[in-house]
Amino acid sequence: MRFEETEEQSMIRELVRDFAETVLQPTVEHRDAHQIAPTEEWKTFLDFGLQGVTIPETYGGNPVDDICESIIVEELARVDPSFAVMFCVHVGLCAKTIAIHGSEAQKETYLSRLASGEVGAYSLSEAGAGTDAAAMTCKAKLNQSGTHYILNGEKMWVTNGEQAQIYVLFAKDVDHPDFGKTKHGGTTAFIVDRTFPGFSTGKKEDKLGIRSSDTCTLILNNCEVPVENVIKESGNGFAIAMNALDNSRIGIAAQALGIAQGAFEAANKYAYERQAFGKPIAHHQMITAYLADMATQIDAARLLVYKASFVKQEHYENNGPRHTKEASMAKLFAGDTAMWVSERAIQVLGGYGYTKEFPVERFFRDAKITQIYEGTQEVQRIVINRAIKP
Repeated sequence: MRFEETEEQSMIRELVRDFAETVLQPTVEHRDAHQIAPTEEWKTFLDFGLQGVTIPETYGGNPVDDICESIIVEELARVDPSFAVMFCVHVGLCAKTIAIHGSEAQKETYLSRLASGEVGAYSLSEAGAGTDAAAMTCKAKLNQSGTHYILNGEKMWVTNGEQAQIYVLFAKDVDHPDFGKTKHGGTTAFIVDRTFPGFSTGKKEDKLGIRSSDTCTLILNNCEVPVENVIKESGNGFAIAMNALDNSRIGIAAQALGIAQGAFEAANKYAYERQAFGKPIAHHQMITAYLADMATQIDAARLLVYKASFVKQEHYENNGPRHTKEASMAKLFAGDTAMWVSERAIQVLGGYGYTKEFPVERFFRDAKITQIYEGTQEVQRIVINRAIKP
């Protein structure tokens, strides 16, 4: 078993790290404070072609292996977790879902647009259907001519909601034979364009963390979606949603890993610069223990994230086992690591860590969401437990 990066992986890490430090770093604090989406930064990012890493070359993409994808997220989140999750949703939940499950016509139309830089989003949750996604109440019904589905309802917590042009969105087809018979009966996946009649965005959330990532409500008021935009077929949506979450949980784990790395680096640097009792605080026993434990936790999280990424690639390329367990383990451990490391980082900095003068307080705020979205830590434990039953 070998652990070193390939030449491509190292090159991509260096490329993304340079982008994050030169383009994202100068604006990240201002965007966080004022909840400004990284629109201009995204335009610069497009010059590297990384917005198409989950899209086949046939449709204008620039595919990389799954460990490379995690490295990109990790390096973005090390500086700007908000930009990292914007990228995650675009390449993972939106583009990859269409690439795996979409028809040829859907791929030609929408993957090419996503590869060109139009932003993608994913919409599953509702006010009463977050962790319990099957409880959604958003409805879809065929019109009389059978050419369009008419969607009604509101979706919540939509990352990239205001920026996106293309949405993978879920609603229940009331005409499906299973509608009302099972909890997720009739759940259907649609590709929705923000230009469709009856589509609009609503409330923008005022969040604790990842404040530069726009999160809003979608309003579907007799929204007209062509039947050609159903992914696979009516009623298959719940399986598509769960498969998408298997993939995206690894992305969130990589985001958490980057947050932990960024917080650790800030704390480690400060510990060697700050003097107390005649020497750097990094040389005091308690701080030494903190830093050692932080570094160890981060490395353990990285191994789980990369393993999950590898298993995901084996599943899709070589028909290997599903990566559900590995994805949940990576997200569970990395999310808890991000929260713990960022809290320890504040402790290392003391009073300075509690101020906005240093980035550790922002990493602490950004870390919390990695324990919630794409399935809470409680859900991850349920998924893991099901996978390890004898």
